[in-house]
Amino acid sequence: MTEMTEQFSGGEDAHATVELLENVKLEIEKAFVGQKDLVDHALITLLAGGHLLVEGVPGLGKTLLVRALAKAIGGDCKRIQFTPDLMPSDISGSIILDVQAGKFVTRKGPVFTNLLVADEINRAPAKTQAALFEAMQEFQVSLDGTEYPLPKPFMVLATQNPFEHEGTYPLPDAQKDRFLMKLLVDYPAFDDEKEMVSRVLSGGSGAELSLAEVNQALTAEQFAALRDAASGVRVDSAVIDYAVRLAAATRTSPAIQTGAGPRGSLALIRCARARALLERRDFAIPDDVKALAVPVLIHRIALSAESDLEGLDEVRAIQNLVASVEAPRV
Repeated sequence: MTEMTEQFSGGEDAHATVELLENVKLEIEKAFVGQKDLVDHALITLLAGGHLLVEGVPGLGKTLLVRALAKAIGGDCKRIQFTPDLMPSDISGSIILDVQAGKFVTRKGPVFTNLLVADEINRAPAKTQAALFEAMQEFQVSLDGTEYPLPKPFMVLATQNPFEHEGTYPLPDAQKDRFLMKLLVDYPAFDDEKEMVSRVLSGGSGAELSLAEVNQALTAEQFAALRDAASGVRVDSAVIDYAVRLAAATRTSPAIQTGAGPRGSLALIRCARARALLERRDFAIPDDVKALAVPVLIHRIALSAESDLEGLDEVRAIQNLVASVEAPRV
């Protein structure tokens, strides 16, 4: 563990911070096999106080990851299956009349949790999707004129299927911009899938990996300390300049019709600080910004018609920008 904390300057506090993060990852790995990038990005999103949009085919373990993460940090996890007939009140809650008590009472919806899985979010119409706007941005829900704060921490992990478009509704740009990152999840590696199947079969007749061995690794106070540590990671002005130049480059590229707004620049720095913490540093470097440019920016841009005709996708467009924008040496 000494090697892990070499780049920290906080002494015992730094040692404790690294140990806490390692414990959380170890607990998640007891149930979630492989997909290291997905685990790291989920932790980065949680540490940065943001939300994650995951695109991938069903059966890749996205819900399992969130449930394991929730258990490891001692939080609550709820899941909403988005459907065309889902109503906004099914998410946020409603005010109902208690006949026996003779008064109106507040019925809080599933959004009042720590980790919310919004499964196949694009299957619900825009009106229902908008029910998450306030929760994701303000971390509160308004019911009948009263504001109810959400539990801390609060994170939305939304999923969508990239292939089935029948009966789906594209996410509004305003909502996509609320997600800190978007991940494109592929099938697991051969060895990881083999290990996954072996674990499931060793557990009996179950059809999926079990969370029984995952233990709570954090208290609420310790998690708050981790977030404080992430927000306290030092960011040089040159790194900030680099992040802003990357976001600005999306607005001038001929391959991109609509570029990322200022929220994109801020997201790059927020994620870079959290990644630095995962990498056992108390300072962010340009490589942190560079490594996260694709997941932070791909859902904040719209390609030009020419790019679509040429077969250029959002990932390649951002990669081209990263290659063309000079990174500072700090």
